[in-house]
Amino acid sequence: MMLAIDEHGAGVALQPLCAALNVSRETYYRRRRPRKPKVTTRRRSPRALCESERREVINVLHSERFVDRAPAEVVATLLDEGTYHCSTRTMYRVLAAEREVRERRNQTRHPHYAKPELLATGPNQVWTWDITKLLGREKWSYFYLYVMLDIYSRYAVGWLLASSENAELAKRLVRETCDRQRIDPGALTIHSDRGAPMTSRTLSQMLADLGVEKSLSRPHTSNDNPFIESHFKTLKYAPGFPHRFEGGFYQALAHCRRFFPWYNDEHRHSGLRDLTPADVHFGHADHVLARREDIMRSAFARHPERFVAGRPHINALPSAVYINPPATAVSH
Repeated sequence: MMLAIDEHGAGVALQPLCAALNVSRETYYRRRRPRKPKVTTRRRSPRALCESERREVINVLHSERFVDRAPAEVVATLLDEGTYHCSTRTMYRVLAAEREVRERRNQTRHPHYAKPELLATGPNQVWTWDITKLLGREKWSYFYLYVMLDIYSRYAVGWLLASSENAELAKRLVRETCDRQRIDPGALTIHSDRGAPMTSRTLSQMLADLGVEKSLSRPHTSNDNPFIESHFKTLKYAPGFPHRFEGGFYQALAHCRRFFPWYNDEHRHSGLRDLTPADVHFGHADHVLARREDIMRSAFARHPERFVAGRPHINALPSAVYINPPATAVSH
């Protein structure tokens, strides 16, 4: 509207033009008047610290005694000693004016742990292992189940049930499993979390002697060891798993002797195209999938109208399995 008045104002009298546009001349002149920047000066509060008091607070906060302590702690400590300079909020204002609002406490700097990135394109390339507790008859009594899992086939290559958790038992499990699977030096990586048995010097030395590479999860990062966590969930949510093993160690042992053959040889794993871990681990996957393909083609030939999506196709087994795939990895 103001632009229209400016465009036509040179050839038309201002008063009729403003009347036609329903704008008063006072409004027109007021809006054309250059606006002065609004300068606001904040009145100093009569409650504010004077410069000497402010400097005294800064000196206290910079002192060796309080340099790494939070303002609330400084105020409380001085109050206990009979001294009061200002409120906690005022201390924060003083620090903000000095551009010192940050973490003041002296804290431990933890080392940076690299994210493990592991790739398996076949069995016996990467194993993962962990220890889980099984509840015993009495409160606070446990049995310790050690499980070694191949991440490509999900096959439980080794397990051990014990009444304790220690590095010697871990050594025994790793050595016997490597011997049984005939692992060549330099062919295998074993991944685990950072529990005491996993990081023990005796186990590390034995892995080095066997030519097995060790990989560790980052602290408090369960996603770095997902396959074994999923395996333990299958164990503990399977039908027949008791809340407690009231019959003691041998009941727990008998349960594990039933569970692991079922898991390896009968359990259809959704991540393996519903094959069993044994099918994948021992190289039977292609044969089983090809047989399924033939059966589905025969079914399609008999009743094509029942396959609304067209000719059925059996998806191949994933060609690669990762722990923490790199960002550039192609999804299979």
